Amino acid sequence: MTTAESIGLALGTSFAAGLNAYATVALLGAAQHFGFVALPSGLDILGHPAVILAAGVLFFIEFFADKIPYVDSVWDAIHTLVRPAAAAGLGWGIFSGQPDAAQAVAALVAGSVALTSHGAKATTRAAANTSPEPFSNVLLSVIEDVIAVGLTTLAMTHPMLTALVVVVLLGLAVLVIRGFVRFFRRTLGSPPASASP
Repeated sequence: MTTAESIGLALGTSFAAGLNAYATVALLGAAQHFGFVALPSGLDILGHPAVILAAGVLFFIEFFADKIPYVDSVWDAIHTLVRPAAAAGLGWGIFSGQPDAAQAVAALVAGSVALTSHGAKATTRAAANTSPEPFSNVLLSVIEDVIAVGLTTLAMTHPMLTALVVVVLLGLAVLVIRGFVRFFRRTLGSPPASASP
């Protein structure tokens, strides 16, 4: 795998991990275990059956927890550390065999990318929870799962294309975060003081 392809794989899997780290790890592990794709040697551990099983079980739990209003926000709060950390580990593993400095940079960038996609996910869900109906949460969760699985698959098969897709997604994620931050400030902000007579 060339350096450019490694960058594409790292970007794709880190953005996906920010949405659903367990689905990302389980899919990478299964692909590694069954030899569907040739992943970097630093990801070999993901192909161990115990890792695939653990990621699969956690994905099963998240699949349901992520679709319940307010439970999803608690789950997201807990995973504010988990998702970027998982992405950083993936970035480190993808650049195994490279100088330590390159691995450290890859881990930092991967963690930052995951934190950005996680931030977009968490703020969108928090806004959806202000709606009394539960269907928007289910729809958003399904869309996020599809993006995570699709992006991970694309990253394994077409990493260069994935890099371009992630650049676009990162731009959208930043816009989403900014938009919802403004929304929450308006919603939760104190009412303006009345003018003096």
